[in-house]
Amino acid sequence: MKELRTNTRELSHIDVHLILAYWYTADEPYLRSLGADINKLPPKKVMEDMLLKQLKSKYSVKSIYAIIWELDDIPIGHCNVNQINFGKSAFMHLHLWDDEHREKGIGTKLVLQSLPYFFENLNLKLLYCEPSALNPAPNKTLQKVGFDFEMKHITTPGSINFEQEVNRWKLTKAQYEALYRP
Repeated sequence: MKELRTNTRELSHIDVHLILAYWYTADEPYLRSLGADINKLPPKKVMEDMLLKQLKSKYSVKSIYAIIWELDDIPIGHCNVNQINFGKSAFMHLHLWDDEHREKGIGTKLVLQSLPYFFENLNLKLLYCEPSALNPAPNKTLQKVGFDFEMKHITTPGSINFEQEVNRWKLTKAQYEALYRP
């Protein structure tokens, strides 16, 4: 069997339409499975402008920071952080765009490849991720990568989410360095 070749890179202007297509062509049941409320999505132009703005922002002032996930040089998803407190912490979100790439271990490789962007470029001490407690795939991925389970709680994780039960996972800078500099 052929080894799958994964790659990560920073979002560029040519990728913005891919992220917009992911969010704005998704059906309501899929978005609900992510914990997202279709009625809370901003107008497409607002999201486009936000993504383009982050491309021009210095790391120290970014409000979001997105990484494109590729398989054999083809974009298949993205990983982003928001709630960025430069030099301190951020919250990570994981998105494989198509069912065919989910639950195959690809996400685990891509998350590992994404971590240097966040820890190094944003000078993070802590990286959090709060997937829906009802969505097993990202929860398994985070555990495999080396995140520690911190707690289960009810919250509204972001501006496009509804209130839900989430699992909070945490990775410290020391844990990250152990992964990359054993």
